[in-house]
Parts: sequence; C-alpha cells; structure tokens
Amino acid sequence: MSEQSRPAEVAAVVQGREVADFPEWAPEAARGRVRRITVTGEEVLHRRNADVDPRMLGGAELARLIDDMFVTMYAAEGVGLAGNQVGVDLRLFVYDCPDDEGVRHVGHVINPVLDERDLDDPVVVESEGCLSVPGPHADLGRAEHATVRGVDREGNPVVVSGSGYFARCLQHETDHTLGRVYVDRLSARERKRVLKKMNEMAGNVFARREERAAELAEELAG
Repeated sequence: MSEQSRPAEVAAVVQGREVADFPEWAPEAARGRVRRITVTGEEVLHRRNADVDPRMLGGAELARLIDDMFVTMYAAEGVGLAGNQVGVDLRLFVYDCPDDEGVRHVGHVINPVLDERDLDDPVVVESEGCLSVPGPHADLGRAEHATVRGVDREGNPVVVSGSGYFARCLQHETDHTLGRVYVDRLSARERKRVLKKMNEMAGNVFARREERAAELAEELAG
C-alpha cells in the first residue's frame, strides 16, 4: 500500500504489542536488499498465493524475505507490502503504518486471515493507492475497523487490529495475498482511468524509487 504521510515520532505497536520506543526504520530493513516491485497485470498478483509451509517458519529463507520486504517497502515510500509484490508466491505481508490517531503500527503477518466485518461497522470511502499500481490513487470503501490473524516468522500466533488508515492497510495487504489488487474493486470505468494514469506516472515513480533506495542505503549504513 502506498504512503499518505509518515507520522511524527510516536510510541509504536509492534506485532500487535505496545513498545515504549522504536527506531525510525524497522531493524529488518538494515539486513535486507531492495527487490523489484511487481506491477498490476503480472500473474502472481492476480491469484491466491500459496500458504507459507510450516516447515519454513523459523528458517533463514523466510527471515531474509521479510527483511527484503521491509527495505523494499521503505525504498518505495510505502506503508505495506505483500509477498507477491516482490514476485514471491507466498501469503504474507509487512507493514509500517499509522492509524488515524498517529500511532505507528509495525510488523509482519504470515498466512493472514481477515475477520469478517461487523455489519454495524461503517464503510469509509477514502483515497487508496498501491505500490503495484505506481502513481495514482482512487476513492474506495473499506471497513473502519479490521482485525487480521496469522503467525509470525517463528510460528507464534499474531493478532493485529486497527482502525482508520491502518485498518485500510490491513484489508489492502490481505487482499494482495488472495490475488486482489485495489483496482479490482473499482468500477470498470474508474479502473480504466486509474490504469491510464498509472501508465503516465510510472516512469517518474520508478525513478523516484531508485533515488530513494540509494538514499535509504546511506541512512541505514550510517
């Protein structure tokens, strides 16, 4: 999911648990390498991805993937990134996203399952973007609150809940693991408009990502 604004320094909620302090960048980023982000239309983005096999939990391969996803997300100035957005056919996502109160939420979820929406929970229409739809945003309705359940890289249960912008992020990223890009939820006419705009904007977005990746590498090294 693409970023709207990065909040001022606040206490963070990491893996669903409050922490007193947290660095500007998640520690995983310093260990990772920036990967190419897939673009809507690529097959891996448009089908349900494979569940992460329990035998991968606690392993070096999965840890490296999560590290890479964090630094790739930051280099693209996003707040969430799913496995298929770096071309990997696995159901997981990482996030570093504020809620509407400015509280920062950071973590990853493997094999996420989104709770069904409470019928009393309002649907809020707000602007939404995606790193795999480089450039444009579009108004889209999402539930005001969301809870996602899964496990972490070690296989420990994870429950992550949020409201507002963070709830939107949780829904957006879980959609990715099921093969849905946000433009798939738009009307045909609006989807056509967004994709046309994407084609116009993508070159500048890709150039900015390369520039930001270089800047981030210096920041993380320092």
